[in-house]
Amino acid sequence: METTRKGKRPVNILYGADERPSLSSALPVVLQQVIFLSLDLVFPVIVVATIMGSSLLAQSVVSLTMLAMGAGTIMQSLHKGAVGSGYFCPQETGVLYLPASLIAVQTGGFSLMLGMTALAGLAEVVFAKIIHKVRFMFPTEIAGLVVVMIGFMLIPISVGLVCGSTPQGGPVDTKAMTLGFMTLGLIVMLSVWGKGGLRQYAIFISILFGYGAAYSMGILTDENVRYVSQAPLFALPNMSHIGWSFDSGLIIPFLVAAIGSAIKTVGNVTVCQKADNADWKRPDMRSVEGGLIADGLSTMVAGLIGGMGQNSSSGGVGLNIASGVISRVIGFFVGAAFLVIAFMPKVSALFTIMPKPVIGALLIISAIFVLITGFQIIMSRMLDTRKTFIIGLALVFGISVDILPGLYQHISGDMKALFASSFSLATVIAIVANLVFRLGVKQLRKMEAEPAAVTADSIFDFLEGAGASWGARREVITRAIAVVIEFMESAAALELVEGKAKVTATFDEFNLNIDVYYRGREMEFPVSRPSPQELLDDDSAFIRLSGYMIRQHADKVQSDSNGGLHHVRFHFEH
Repeated sequence: METTRKGKRPVNILYGADERPSLSSALPVVLQQVIFLSLDLVFPVIVVATIMGSSLLAQSVVSLTMLAMGAGTIMQSLHKGAVGSGYFCPQETGVLYLPASLIAVQTGGFSLMLGMTALAGLAEVVFAKIIHKVRFMFPTEIAGLVVVMIGFMLIPISVGLVCGSTPQGGPVDTKAMTLGFMTLGLIVMLSVWGKGGLRQYAIFISILFGYGAAYSMGILTDENVRYVSQAPLFALPNMSHIGWSFDSGLIIPFLVAAIGSAIKTVGNVTVCQKADNADWKRPDMRSVEGGLIADGLSTMVAGLIGGMGQNSSSGGVGLNIASGVISRVIGFFVGAAFLVIAFMPKVSALFTIMPKPVIGALLIISAIFVLITGFQIIMSRMLDTRKTFIIGLALVFGISVDILPGLYQHISGDMKALFASSFSLATVIAIVANLVFRLGVKQLRKMEAEPAAVTADSIFDFLEGAGASWGARREVITRAIAVVIEFMESAAALELVEGKAKVTATFDEFNLNIDVYYRGREMEFPVSRPSPQELLDDDSAFIRLSGYMIRQHADKVQSDSNGGLHHVRFHFEH
């Protein structure tokens, strides 16, 4: 297993974040990413359609949004400095901004949408600078929940497209469904059984197959082909719609979109970190902060140049993992490609005629990887009753938005944006519930007992309960349990402790410390194992042997004595 920036490269990854794939390996990945990220360019078209705008206006907004996507993807790929996550975490047109953008454009036209979009981007940049102070609001399990909800958001869209239907239901188009499942099946076959390039280019090969099969089945027509051929090769976007205005009444909808985008980016960057490191333990907050700044700046750019709000792309991240290529070098190429394509209507037209069942197949693949990764992130932490309720309540009520859309259709005013998507509702519920359920959670836990009287079960219950309430990693708590049990058993067998020993456990996201205070004989913790001869000749060697065994489980051991009171600290990195 090869080493990446932070640890070992997972076995399913062909190129890590800092590795440079060859041009022949990179080109198909760039093409499939550009095609995939272009799918969400339908959102600006929807916004234009609500005010009966012309096709020229729609094309201009799409092109300008592409410029913001390109700039944002390049910024995300930066590794040094304040801007950028340092991972290939591509930008896309933000579905989270769609509800607020529709309200704004209907209320005050494009100038209001653009002004509020730029303001929302600024809000996300500010949020990025204070996230380290409010990190307690976004523990790892909530970041995992955010990723899961993004996967759930993709399900109705992707399945509807594959079946030739809509997310709201409707008749199934048999021809479209056949194409969708053929494309989906090919992606799965090449990804599971394909070797080398076949697996790496599975998505790209399946897209080409989808275009060809759609034309042979009559889903793509000669009219679609003429539309592409008649589009000009180069053209400057029309910027006549650009202007900026603001409305205090729209601050809440756009602020909800900005916070949702920020939390989504926290989840996406976390997924990137986990995908690049088989030894991943916790989010790297410097990388997360840089990713949030890049995400906010790309939205500001979109608002200033005439495009639509931006998000980091969960689907794009999932696609990277599926292909096994997560090199941030690809991000620079993808970003540059969008900067060029923004001035090439012919290429943009090719994306716009992609068959919907093929789009659906790609979204299903992304949803699969996003969902599973999200659940893995959640389960990487121990969950007690409090955290189970936090995740459970958010999931249940969040998913209800998609399952029972009519339940919330009469909500209006500022609250409408909150119930506009399962993602928004689940995220807000999780954050609020986390703040409420933090009440009464002790960061310091204590127990006191005579070593001969304490049982392994009582130690297990003590640290297991503490770890679950803290949301600690199970592997760390398991090692801590082994250390305390070994210490107590050794202290009892060797009669080291006079009376009772007091054990305290303290935790933060990075450290778990177990402190033991007792009177009696001092225990030694040597770095080397006592020899067989020492064990035969020196009774105290058994104390050193026990200390040596304990040291193997803890990351660091410190001990000191003061006036007959002995203190031992067992430190575990978290």
